Amino acid sequence: MNSTYMKNILIICAAFLAFGCDKRQNENTPITPTPTVIPSTVTSANGKIWMDRNLGASRVAISSTDTSAYGDLYQWGRAADQHQLRKSTTIATQATTDNPGNANFIMPSTPLTDWRNPQNINLWQGVNGINNPCPTGFRLPTEAEWNAELSSWTLKNGDGAYASPLKLTVAGSREIIINNTGISGSYWSSTVSGDGSRYFNFSNAGAFVLTHNRVYGGSIRCIKN
Repeated sequence: MNSTYMKNILIICAAFLAFGCDKRQNENTPITPTPTVIPSTVTSANGKIWMDRNLGASRVAISSTDTSAYGDLYQWGRAADQHQLRKSTTIATQATTDNPGNANFIMPSTPLTDWRNPQNINLWQGVNGINNPCPTGFRLPTEAEWNAELSSWTLKNGDGAYASPLKLTVAGSREIIINNTGISGSYWSSTVSGDGSRYFNFSNAGAFVLTHNRVYGGSIRCIKN
């Protein structure tokens, strides 16, 4: 490997320092920068540090119905394998492992409980949890952390969700189809409850932490560990 090539490597790596630089085995292989996500954050009224937008959102919300701030809809426990995209294909066949190996939204006809069979309650547990879709150093909030945020709001509803430092949106949810867009927000927690998991739901009617089946598609707002 000649000195000119090495010099070019150093220049390229320096240019992409913020993104990282892949190691390549030979000089004929193109170099591709590997993005290192450094998320923008916001501090809530409780002093907790959160990402300032939903996973998959292109910007911080400018209204509760800002579609550019809705982001993706994840099935509980799944990694960012593109199933979360709002236009992903729906299939009925359940996965038997933690990584289905496809980008489909899995909605079995029966039982309508989980995308995985058998279930695994150890997914999304903490910053090093299996399939944690959040950036490095971030994780899914717990049920208790969502309740703590709710307790700091003056308005316990969708208006309060957007008025909070988190600027949460009514991004809707997904089952067989996407529904309640512009009406309610459904945000997953890492907390398990029986065959389902806990999620934070809000609308004009109020704000509550509830249990839903893990096939349900919900928003994710990551919290710093």
